[in-house]
Order: sequence, then structure tokens, then C-alpha cells
Amino acid sequence: MWGLVDCDNFFCSCERVFRPGLAGRPVVVLSNNDGCVIARSSEAKAMGVKMGMPYYQMRQQFGEEGIEVCSGNHALYGDMSARVMSVLRSEAPILYQYSVDEAFVDFEGMDMFNLKEWGERVVKKVAQWTGIPVSIGIAPTKTLAKLAANFAKKYAGYNKCCMISSDSQRQEALRLTEIRDVWGIGRRLAKSLMDSGVSTAMDFASCPRGLVAGRYHLPGERMWLELHGIEAVPTEHTGAPRKSIMVSRTLHDMVADFTELSAYVADFAAACAVKLRRQGSACGLLTVFVDSNRFRTDLPQYHNSANTAFATPTSATTDIVSAATGLLAELFREGVLFKRAGVMVSYLCDDEARQPDLFDFNPELDCKRRNVSDAIDRLNCAYGRGSVVLASQERCYVAVRDGGGYVP
Repeated sequence: MWGLVDCDNFFCSCERVFRPGLAGRPVVVLSNNDGCVIARSSEAKAMGVKMGMPYYQMRQQFGEEGIEVCSGNHALYGDMSARVMSVLRSEAPILYQYSVDEAFVDFEGMDMFNLKEWGERVVKKVAQWTGIPVSIGIAPTKTLAKLAANFAKKYAGYNKCCMISSDSQRQEALRLTEIRDVWGIGRRLAKSLMDSGVSTAMDFASCPRGLVAGRYHLPGERMWLELHGIEAVPTEHTGAPRKSIMVSRTLHDMVADFTELSAYVADFAAACAVKLRRQGSACGLLTVFVDSNRFRTDLPQYHNSANTAFATPTSATTDIVSAATGLLAELFREGVLFKRAGVMVSYLCDDEARQPDLFDFNPELDCKRRNVSDAIDRLNCAYGRGSVVLASQERCYVAVRDGGGYVP
């Protein structure tokens, strides 16, 4: 079984945590330059405010209707995301952060666990500890869990946690879900499907598998299988490369030494930078998290995360590795045996459309960093990954050469 934890109207909820007077009022959050709407509260959605609507257009259309307008504060949102994920890690057996406001939970080996009761308890705990409301969907596959989370948001009777545990529940959920609301269905594909007479998730699931595979290839077939309750989306695909990128590992041995742990984190950060460049993106926010061994209750337990925002979005390995190791220095605790660590980059933008910081941007230095990253990529492509690494990553590769368990 899989769970999907989704923060409700996340950016708006973050603003309400620090401004309680906004509760129950329509709230919108604007982009960095206050150009357009990037987040809406439920009340603003009900009024008809559209995602991406230019601010001037919103003012013209709605005038003085009491909409509270907030400028985007992404450093705050990143910090609140880290707090929510920290609470979830304390409750979830295995957690995969999907984006800044969503995470998948793997319940493998816990079939006898009362998952509905767990979900309702976690909803209350996250709200109490962070002030952020969340909705949880639980189902046999990731795609069905996303559907269940949508029902948990819409219908109060679920107590913010909807569980799809039987075939009849699955079929009813598919009948009630429009095809455009299925995870992985984009606007163009939704239009194509609706033009073909496929308007609900049930219509899509009722198509012959061979037809789906032939017309929509592997992604479509995976979606078809997931809607039938058959797990088909690999775990590494939950990282949502277009929304965020995460590299995380459970370490072969527990690590207590800062230098050794720093080498792992540096390598994870470098891998994130490579993935950013491969898809032509730059990141505006970087998050590092560390965990002790939750199964060794005889040892000191510690779970924490930290993040930093880049004034100018970047994909340079040196920038990202330096920021990641700096955050690790804040998180590290003497006497703790660390078993897991990870790095996530989010708030991605097109690398060619970065908006440089007016007061803290050196074009010459930026060009040098990009050239260094490009040179590393070319050499590693020609001679194999790890042929050229930063000095801060070296201990990982020494461990491999000496017969250690880490494979970068």
C-alpha cells in the first residue's frame, strides 16, 4: 500500500501560519516579481481566480473584493516544507518526498496496520506541530493514492484521509474522477483523450491494455496498470523531475564521522546538479535532510532537515555542493549514527530564463562556474561517471576502490 500526503494550498497555508487573521479569507500568492498568481486558497478558487492569472488582470476583474495578496516568500515555504517532512519522517516507515508540498509513504510490511487510523492521526499531528493542513490518500498504487488524496481534500466526511482498499472502492473512485485529474495526464493529453470519448478515469481503465500501450506507449500503459491496482510506476519516478529533483540513499553502514557523511552529501548534491543540467533547469531552493537508524531504538534518534534559497537560480555543481555541505554542518550532531541522507533541489526554472539577482550576481564568475560544470560533464561522459569529481566527494570513491559498500 502507498500513501500520498499533500499539503492543502501550501503557499497560502504557510502565509496563514504567520498571519492567523487570514483564516477563512480569500488569499493569493504572487510570483517573485508580483507578476501573476502562483497559489490560491480555496476561497480564492471559489471566487474564480485562475492559476497564472496576471495580477493586474485579477485587480481589474475582482477589484476590492477582499482578496488578500501576498508576495511569494520561497525561503519561508522551503522552511515550512522541511518542518512538515520532518514530522512525516517521524511517523512514516519509508518516505519519498515528491515535491515541496507532497510526499509518498511506502507501507510495505505493514499490511496489518490500521492505515486509516494512522492517516487521521498524522493529519492532526502535522496541523498541530506545523500549522499546515494536509490531506492523505492511501491505496495500492501511487496513482490511486493521488486520486484518494483528492477525495480527502474535497469531502469532509473522510476526515482528511481517504483510503481505497477494495476493488469496489477503486471502481467508484475511477468513475468519479475526470481524466484530466489523473496523475500524469497533461492538458494536451487530456484534450486528446476527451476528444476520443475518454472523459473519466474509468473510461481510460476500460480501454484494452494493448490499445493503450500502442497509442500512449509505456507511460500510458503504466498509468493503465496503476488504475487497475497494479503497481507500475518505479519509485525513482516519484521524484517529479520537472517539479523537484531528489537524490537520497540509505547508507551501507551507520556513519558518525562528519567528513565521511559530508562526502556522501556532496556526491548526492553533485548528482542533483547533473540531473538539473540534463533537463536544462536551474534550482532556486536546496534542501538537505539526515536520519538516524529508526530501527535501532537503542541508539540516539535524530531526524532533521535544512534548506537555503539561491539569490540567482543555479545548476552549477560547485554552487550546489557548497550549499549542501554548508547545510550539513548545521544539521550534524556529534554522537549520532546516521543511516540515511539526501539532497533535494526545487523551485526549478528554465536555465536559459534565469532571473539574476540585481545586487548579487557576477556574470564573469557565473560563466566560469558553468564552464567548470560543463567540463566535468564532458569528461565523465567520455571516461565514465566519477572520473572527475570535486575534492569533497573523494571519500565516496575511495570507499568503492577499497571495497566499501557505497556505489555512487
